[in-house]
Amino acid sequence: MIVQVFTGVVVVYLFSRLIKFGRQYRKWLHLSSKITAFGKRHPIWGHLHLFENMQQYLRIAIDLEQRTRTRCYHGWIMFFFPFFAVCHPESAKVLLKSSEPKPRYTIGGSYRILLPWLGDGLLLSDGRKWERNRRLLTPAFHFEILRPYVQIYNDVSNVFLEKLQKACDSKQSIEIYSLVSLATLDTMLRCSLSYHGRVQEMGNSHPYVDAVHKLVRLAIKRMMSPWLYLDFIYGLTPSGRENKALTNYVHQFADEIIQSRREALKADPDLIKTRRRDFLDILITAKDESDMGLTSDEIRAEVDTFLFEGHDTTASAISWAIYSLAKYPEIQEKVHQELVEVVGKRQQLEWGDLNELKYMSMFLREVMRMHSPVPVIARHLTKPVVIEGVEIPAGFVIDIPIHAVNHHPDVWPDHMEFKPERFEDEAKLSRDPFSYFPFSAGSRNCIGQNFAMNEQKVVIGSMLKRFKVSLVEGHVYEEFPDVVMRSKYGIKINLEERK
Repeated sequence: MIVQVFTGVVVVYLFSRLIKFGRQYRKWLHLSSKITAFGKRHPIWGHLHLFENMQQYLRIAIDLEQRTRTRCYHGWIMFFFPFFAVCHPESAKVLLKSSEPKPRYTIGGSYRILLPWLGDGLLLSDGRKWERNRRLLTPAFHFEILRPYVQIYNDVSNVFLEKLQKACDSKQSIEIYSLVSLATLDTMLRCSLSYHGRVQEMGNSHPYVDAVHKLVRLAIKRMMSPWLYLDFIYGLTPSGRENKALTNYVHQFADEIIQSRREALKADPDLIKTRRRDFLDILITAKDESDMGLTSDEIRAEVDTFLFEGHDTTASAISWAIYSLAKYPEIQEKVHQELVEVVGKRQQLEWGDLNELKYMSMFLREVMRMHSPVPVIARHLTKPVVIEGVEIPAGFVIDIPIHAVNHHPDVWPDHMEFKPERFEDEAKLSRDPFSYFPFSAGSRNCIGQNFAMNEQKVVIGSMLKRFKVSLVEGHVYEEFPDVVMRSKYGIKINLEERK
C-alpha cells in the first residue's frame, strides 16, 4: 500500500513537472520565433550539431549577420533549451549598460568552470561584493602606480627580444605566440607579485607556467563538453583530477607569496613607502569604508584573476599585432617611423612616450577589432530585458560575441579591410562608444585596460626598434577562438635586424 501511494505521488509530481515544462516550452517556441535562427535546427541536438568549437560558432554568427544584417539571434541547446545572442552594438549596449552579472550557475554558464581556479574575483563576482572589490582595486590602476611598470615592460621585452635575436642570427623563422604568452605572464608575475622566476628562460619547465597553461587547456576542453559540466562527474574523470591537482598547486603558489608579503609588511609597515608598490601591496592594505580589508581568499582570487586575465588576453593582442605588422609592411613602416620620431635613438620606451604614439594606438585598436582578444562574453538576466523589440525573460544567458560585433556590416561595411585610420580622431566620429569594446564596456569594463595598452606599446615598440618582421611563406595563419583569440597553427615570422 505504501509503495503504491509513493509511486502515485511520484507519477503525479513528474506529470505536473512535465505539464509545467510543456507550457514553458511553448512560450520559448513563441519567443524564439520572433528572433533570427542560428541555423537549421536538429530535432534532438538543436543547433549544437552545427559547431564543435568556438571557431565554427563565430564563423556561423558572422556569416549570419553578413547575410541578414540581424542584430540578435537564437539557437537551441539540444531540443529543450534556447540560447540567445546579440551581435550588433545597439543590442549589446542594452546589456553592457546594465548591471547584469556574468553567468555562473545556469545552463550555458561556462564561467563557472573557472570558479575553482579563479575564485570569486572581479571577473566572476557580482552584486555588492563586486562593487566593493572594484572600488578597492581601482587605485591599483592609477597612473602613478602604472608609471613605474614601464620599466618592467622594458625588462621583460629585453628577454623576449633576445629570443628573437637568436632566431634572427640563425636566419630561422620563429613561432611567437608561445613566446609572447610567456612574456606577458612574466610581466604579470613581476607587476602583481614582484616575482622574478626566470619565467621566459624556463618556459613551460617552470611549474607555475606549466600549471597555468594546462588549466587553460582543461577549461577550454570542459567548456566544449557539456556532459562534463556537473562537478561530481567531472571530478571522476582524469581531466577533473588533473584540474584539481593543478588548482591546488597554483593556489599554494599564490598563498605562499601572499603570506610572506603579509609578514614582511607586518614586520615593517614603512616597507611599502621605500619601494615600488605592486598589485599585492595594494590588495593587502586596501580598506573599505568600514575599515575592512580583503580576506586571504579574496586576495588570492584577485591575484589569480589578474594573472590569468592579464597575461592571456594581452598575449593574444600582441601576437596578432605582430602578425598584422608582418602582413602589412607599409603599416609596419608607419608604426616604425612614428617610433623614430617619438623615441629617437633610445631602444627603450618611457612613460612620456606612450601617449605620443598616436598611430600605434590606432593600429592596436584595429588589431583588436580584427582579431578580438576576447571573442565572446555573456550576461545572465536577473530581470526581463527588451532587445530589438523582443522581451527576453529573466533566467536566460545572452551571449555577446564581441568578434561578431566587430565585424557587423552596419558598423564596419569594409570589416575585412585592415585600416588603422578608421580610429583616427575618434572624438569627432559619430560612432557610438559602444560600437567598439575590446575591453568590454559599461560598469564591468576591464579595470586593467590602460595597463594592457601600455604593455602592448612597449613590447611592440621595443621589437620594431630592433627588427623588421615578415610572414613565413606557406605557413597557415588561422584564428582559433576559445577563451581568447588564439592561432590554430601558431604565428610564425621572419626577422631582419634594422640597421
